[in-house]
Amino acid sequence: MGALPGEEIKTVLVVEDDPSISDPLVRFLERNGLQTITARSVKETRAILERIVPDCVILDLGLADDPQGGFIVAAELKSHGAPPVMFYSASGAESDIELGFKLGADDFQVKGEISAKELLLRVNVLLRHSTGGGAAEILEPIDFGNLHIDPSAHTASLAGEPLLFSRKEHALLMRLVKDSGKVVTREALMTDVWDENWFGSTKTLDVHIGWLRRKLGDDPANPHFIHTVRGVGFRFATPEELDAG
Repeated sequence: MGALPGEEIKTVLVVEDDPSISDPLVRFLERNGLQTITARSVKETRAILERIVPDCVILDLGLADDPQGGFIVAAELKSHGAPPVMFYSASGAESDIELGFKLGADDFQVKGEISAKELLLRVNVLLRHSTGGGAAEILEPIDFGNLHIDPSAHTASLAGEPLLFSRKEHALLMRLVKDSGKVVTREALMTDVWDENWFGSTKTLDVHIGWLRRKLGDDPANPHFIHTVRGVGFRFATPEELDAG
């Protein structure tokens, strides 16, 4: 199924050094209305990214010129702030998955454990978020105690020290900040930050909340910024609460 008349065709960069995997994947994506570009190595990927910015990247961990080249590419993409990245790797090791997310990946799937149809659904989720949505629409800088957030610049600092957030961490923070003082349900966070049709586990939300807390210096047992409301969701403290504390 191709793109609808007048609809912009999205470009997916497939970084995979095994043609027996990349070739059928590329054919499947193109049959479903996506434009694709293929790279086999870190070097090829860099050369492509110098010319274009794809709408999404499907990234293998081991590449032709480096057995952990996917991590290198993910780190370089994160430093530029875009585009969305899905790791698609033979490795399902917890350490690899955790590092992939820390480097800014938006999704991590293990080869052989996901159908082509589900992979396409997940790619379309990333493509929707690459064109906006998910994060709260706050543009003016705002202070929460010693936490300073500049949404338009996608930057934040704590007590004057810069904080580095992945795309999803930033979107999650902004969604909580948008309704500071109110409880935001787990379902609302998954819908607004990930996707309205999210069909996976919400464990990824807990992982990202944990990373946010560590970067904000929050103790889950005695939180300063992010409070857990058991069985419901999370609440971000108001500026007034933080100033009073």
